[in-house]
Amino acid sequence: MTALPPPRTEDPAAETAEAAAAADAPAAAEPAADAAAPAQPSPDRRSLGLMLLFAVVGAAVVLLSVGQTWARGSVAFQDSTLHISASGSQTTGVPSALALVGLAAAVAVFAVRGFGRRLVGALLALAGAGAAAVSIGAATGSAALDHRAAAAVGLSQATVGQVSHAAWPWLAALGGVLLLLAGVLVITRGRDWPGMSSRYEAPTGRRVVGPGAAAKRTAGTQPSSPNDLWKALDRGEDPTA
Repeated sequence: MTALPPPRTEDPAAETAEAAAAADAPAAAEPAADAAAPAQPSPDRRSLGLMLLFAVVGAAVVLLSVGQTWARGSVAFQDSTLHISASGSQTTGVPSALALVGLAAAVAVFAVRGFGRRLVGALLALAGAGAAAVSIGAATGSAALDHRAAAAVGLSQATVGQVSHAAWPWLAALGGVLLLLAGVLVITRGRDWPGMSSRYEAPTGRRVVGPGAAAKRTAGTQPSSPNDLWKALDRGEDPTA
């Protein structure tokens, strides 16, 4: 006569431990997957600081230079000689206007991203190039002095002699070059810079899954009948959660 194997006894404590381990397994796997994800590249704040430095200093140099005397000369009138001078703003108002445009474009860099940021960078570069070109052209011209001399003596054909130019137009041209460099930095490195719109975006932090959420995921749907309600209570679960 063959002996029957002893009946298997179920250990409720062991089943509870196995269920808890199975419930915690997905929660432990998700942080590991998050740790394996590649880290986001940090913003290139060094080039951003250089862009701001070039833009602010360049615009300030241009605006300071146009307020200074750019050229001097003299014109003969009757038995006397009149000394005529012209400042940068009296010679041309283009550099100062372009400097303000470049400064506004540097601020607008933070309000746009992608292709729009490149367009703003192009505008900043063009403003700097225009300010430099106009300043260099005015560094050797005397049209502004002739106009002021004609207004001073009342003769439209009056011309200025002994013309001398200061170094301020060349300094204004240097400020325009700085604005140009700032625009080039925006075009080439601006894609890695942060913007003001980032503070209004939804945070994308790591999703933390607790044991309670894992238990709900493994438990399935909530009980829909009195029988399922009693079974859930027997398992030690809260059917109202």
